[in-house]
Amino acid sequence: MTEQRVQRRLAAILAADVVGYCALMQNAEEATYAEFERLKRELIEPSLSRHEGRLIKTTGDGALAEFASPLAAMRSAVEIQDHLASGSSPLRLRIGINLGDVIVGQDGDLYGDGTNIAVRLEGIADPGGILISEKVYSEVEGKLDLGFEERGEQQLKNISKPVRTYAVHAGAHSTLTERLSAAPPLPDKPSIAVLPFENMSGDPEQEYFADGMVEEIITALSQFRWLFVIARNSSFTFKGAAVDVKRVGRELGVRYVLEGSVRKAAGKVRITGQLIDAVTGAHIWAGRFERDLTDVFALQDEVTVAVVSAIQPKLLQTEIAMAARRRPESLTAYDYYLRALPHYYLATREGFAETLRLAYRALELDPRFGLVAAGRSLSQLQCHVGLCH
Repeated sequence: MTEQRVQRRLAAILAADVVGYCALMQNAEEATYAEFERLKRELIEPSLSRHEGRLIKTTGDGALAEFASPLAAMRSAVEIQDHLASGSSPLRLRIGINLGDVIVGQDGDLYGDGTNIAVRLEGIADPGGILISEKVYSEVEGKLDLGFEERGEQQLKNISKPVRTYAVHAGAHSTLTERLSAAPPLPDKPSIAVLPFENMSGDPEQEYFADGMVEEIITALSQFRWLFVIARNSSFTFKGAAVDVKRVGRELGVRYVLEGSVRKAAGKVRITGQLIDAVTGAHIWAGRFERDLTDVFALQDEVTVAVVSAIQPKLLQTEIAMAARRRPESLTAYDYYLRALPHYYLATREGFAETLRLAYRALELDPRFGLVAAGRSLSQLQCHVGLCH
């Protein structure tokens, strides 16, 4: 039997992805989906055609394209980003471009590091920005009216050698202010994203354990009705990437970020975690948990309870401290607040129920009254653990 020869070629690969897509879908699912479909139809596909690009495939929130020339890929990327920055679409894209050798599949799809590097570059590009590899930079530098900022060597996930990268300044629309305008607003209650924990074991096979820990923590935190928790799919878009916590907060629309690491060795497992205010970058809490490695699932449950029990009071304390700085605009609302306090301190099921009733009355009069909002959160927490009806 004749062995089939693998077809290869050199190609410029463009990878594009919607910034904060999962968070946007959570807030406005149908509108977000329809808007991205419109952008693909009216902006992305026509731009590829004008610059002789080929659309390889699209995903729910991204696209992969091939060009014969890095210059053509750059022109298309700049055209797309400038159009989005100057238009009215609420969506923003990240774009990564690489030049490399690719394997051509029978279905027309492209495989190999040439493609993988473009996808990884897109994952760490600035919102509204373009990040290119050194190979692309050497081909386009001086040939286009663009500015470049060297971003140094990046160790990309599943890529053996570091890749030197350059960010593209395509025009007036790529300013930091414009990029931040795409960030989803913070919810009206405490919000948190749990990032993938780093596997420090030196064994890729242990990746499942670290990921499982994060999923368990997300599930546990989601049980608190007073807390907005970003879904696992959104958090895991940052897996394997160098993380800027403030950027994570902006893109996912959360106030707090929990990150950590897992190390398994010599029959023991050590979990470290830290809770960070994504707006200010301040560390709110840090902890370390070490357990014997016996029953993996029981261990995950135990550590999850320990982590959640540690960070939940810190979240409430921080929220209350911020809420206390806001003065009530309505004296009647303040009166309801004062009337609620004795019921709260009774620490009974009936007392917490009455606290909630009075807190809601106060918030109807003054929705921004922080002390009442904090008290309501505390009472909801007591209800969550079964102390009120």
